[in-house]
Amino acid sequence: MRIVFCGTPPFAVPTLKHLLAQGDFNIVGVISQPDRPRGRGQIVSPSPVKAVALAAGLPVHQPEKIGSPEAQEHLQKLAPDCVVIIAYGQIIPARLLHIPKYGWINLHASLLPKYRGAAPIYWAIANGETKTGVTTMRIDAGMDTGEILLQREIPIGPRETATELSIRIAEAGSPVMAETLRGLAAGTLKGRAQDHGEATYAPLLKKEDGRIDWTRSAKEIFDRMRAFAPWPGAYTNFRGQSCHLRGEPVPNQIHIKTEAASGTLFLEKNELCVACGGATFLRVLTVKMEGRKQVSALEFANGARLMAGERFGNT
Repeated sequence: MRIVFCGTPPFAVPTLKHLLAQGDFNIVGVISQPDRPRGRGQIVSPSPVKAVALAAGLPVHQPEKIGSPEAQEHLQKLAPDCVVIIAYGQIIPARLLHIPKYGWINLHASLLPKYRGAAPIYWAIANGETKTGVTTMRIDAGMDTGEILLQREIPIGPRETATELSIRIAEAGSPVMAETLRGLAAGTLKGRAQDHGEATYAPLLKKEDGRIDWTRSAKEIFDRMRAFAPWPGAYTNFRGQSCHLRGEPVPNQIHIKTEAASGTLFLEKNELCVACGGATFLRVLTVKMEGRKQVSALEFANGARLMAGERFGNT
């Protein structure tokens, strides 16, 4: 099977490496986003997918726009049986979808039709899901609306972060993609339409998503902390300044004041706790005030000399 691999970030790399290691796939070219400034130094560098492709001796094409006539001509010359597309970063025009014999096959990090969109891993954790998965699908003109080919369920750990889960899903998806391609080539794998009435969405993260709503339960806040690290993080304000927090729910068996307003801070056995919605409590682990280094919660509390009834989230 002649394959063009289309992808950009680290999430796509395990599948590219896995396909390269198989004897029955011929990757005839790679399409990736143009080199961009990356990292703290903003040094222009290749995408992770491009780096792996070059190391393997594969030709790489990096169009500014995948829908350009030049990009279309390049794809037609490669004459792929299939395009494997994973987190490429651009919408594929409908006129390109029928170039490969088996279509464009996508690896999506959810059990579609749940969590369509750009950030399925983040929102699955933020919403407190205990399981997610991977789906291979043949893309169409919609947003993750194409027919489902294969799916595999993946549990989410109770303390797992989005970064940790992303690594596991990327690795777990690699053999699923290989199995999908073999099934298509053998004619034994048939797609099935999604139930669009069951669809949910996972939009790109915004900075505002990280703002802590103290009326949520401690578990809900903790889930969002796991989901939104490292960006946009989980932040609130204290005495007019923004601060980022890490924390965890206080176990139910620990009794703390139950009448405090949401966001109220207090020290309990040398631990900084915050009252949350539903008479729940969050134990603060670290605090990073705007423009300062991160410190432990106790260091923050001692330095701030907290006053009775003081709250996070008040301007």
